[in-house]
Amino acid sequence: MTSYLPSLNPTPAFPKHYGGPYPVGTVDIEIPVSELQSVARTPDSSITTVSFRAFYPCENPLSSPKPVYWIPDPQHGYVSAYARFLGASSRISQLLAYFPRLLYHITIPAVRNAKVLAAPTESKRWPVLVFSHGLGGSRNAYSHLLGSLSSYGIVAIAPEHREGSAPISYIKQGNGSEAVHIDYRSIPHTPSREVEEARDEQLRIRLWELGLIYEALLMIDKGTKLSNIASEASSDKTEVQNELLTFGALLDIHRPGSISWAGHSFGAATVYQFVKSVFYRPSNRVLQSFEGYHPLYIPADDSSITRQITPQSTVALLDLWTLPLRSASTTWLWKKPLPCYEPGGRGGANVLVILSEAFFKWRGNLISTKQAVSAGPSGDRRHNPQKSHPHIFYPVKTAHVSQSDFGILFPWATKKFMKAEEPERTLTLNVLAILELLRQSGKDIASFSDVDRHTVLDGAQGTTNEHAISNVMHKKHGHANGSIRSSKQPSKGELDILSLHPSIRGWIPVSVEVEDRPGEATNEKTGSDADPSEAVMESEIMNSNEKQEEKPDSTSQ
Repeated sequence: MTSYLPSLNPTPAFPKHYGGPYPVGTVDIEIPVSELQSVARTPDSSITTVSFRAFYPCENPLSSPKPVYWIPDPQHGYVSAYARFLGASSRISQLLAYFPRLLYHITIPAVRNAKVLAAPTESKRWPVLVFSHGLGGSRNAYSHLLGSLSSYGIVAIAPEHREGSAPISYIKQGNGSEAVHIDYRSIPHTPSREVEEARDEQLRIRLWELGLIYEALLMIDKGTKLSNIASEASSDKTEVQNELLTFGALLDIHRPGSISWAGHSFGAATVYQFVKSVFYRPSNRVLQSFEGYHPLYIPADDSSITRQITPQSTVALLDLWTLPLRSASTTWLWKKPLPCYEPGGRGGANVLVILSEAFFKWRGNLISTKQAVSAGPSGDRRHNPQKSHPHIFYPVKTAHVSQSDFGILFPWATKKFMKAEEPERTLTLNVLAILELLRQSGKDIASFSDVDRHTVLDGAQGTTNEHAISNVMHKKHGHANGSIRSSKQPSKGELDILSLHPSIRGWIPVSVEVEDRPGEATNEKTGSDADPSEAVMESEIMNSNEKQEEKPDSTSQ
């Protein structure tokens, strides 16, 4: 153990600045469900609030703001829960929780409760992206990815799901009562009837939460007064309330198809299921005609979310975990293509899949992922030549956790135990690919900065060109009133990050075809030795020697 100590960074930390031209603000939001209009049946009445963190372009603060801690309050409870989640015994968990130096003081480099910057876009509103976390994630676990997106002119919304996928989550009561906590729910990762039912139950709650959060965003944009009982609120409760009001009329969420949907692992499965559940919703009177289909989420036909999800909706899926999508009760929906392949859509041009190398090598899940994002109907899912191909890529030497904050905070661990390298460059590749997807779908996005282009093209990280950093920081502090214009044009330098033949080191395009083509990337595993445990963070970190075999799935073969 002592041999590892010299290699440890004594205080894990994020890069000091995000790469885009805008300063980034963040606010923690928790709203009572009773104040929102639920457009679907409530799956669990014990979940009395919805919780999410927003990242957004902000004005520069006039004074030094309070730090935004990566581990939220109560920190002792979160650290202990993470230790249990990663496989430590209860005694070790408690011990780790009392040695806070490495975790308690990690801060997110965003301005707490800052004022939203006036949007310099043509619509005078900021594009919005909703990002769903995976198993072991939380509203803070993808802060670098989402903060980086926001620095280019995105309002990024990070829900915290309360169905037992976070290591722990606290439901505040808002009346001085003690918060109710929800512990991680351990469910096997191999297919079975019991696993299907358990994952269906989790998805049912996750989809309901996404619908509620959309309703909350509509109310916030309209300036409706809402209670925010988030633990991060200061003693002056008006501070966060006022910041919610500053979002008024600044969110591009009313136009059909305007919101982008993204997620990681189980979160990618969540947004995938959400957009299809809304788009292909059956009304109660015709549900009986959908033989064997038991919808997990049915919004009211006249609800706002049914107008938001359209063939123009953009979807970004990071390490999509397909097992939860292949439940027998939702087979009918699995066989439907994403809405972008329906009339009026841009086909795969509106779909981005970014795999870690670990998921690329998991052949069974890779085949299902290709089927999930292809245009063909039914179980066949072969590509429709009349529609654009989806964008599918993977960066080499990456692990499942590389797309979260864990890779960038603990590079020594991910390199030693998972052979993952260049964590900052990996996240920058993810960020720029998502931004390019949004730009090509018509969103007003700022051009790529010299800092991020240098990181991607030259592979430098931690020694980024000081002149480039100086230029970006000058823009951030000298143009806080929105004089930097967004652009739909290709980014400076024609960075071909979504090209089928990108000139970017270690950024590998993957065909949507199930069969490997000559000359293209092929994966090394077969369906028989694929490891479903790679779908979750704790298995990849702590249980890498535990091999499980995935049973064949008739709906995906």
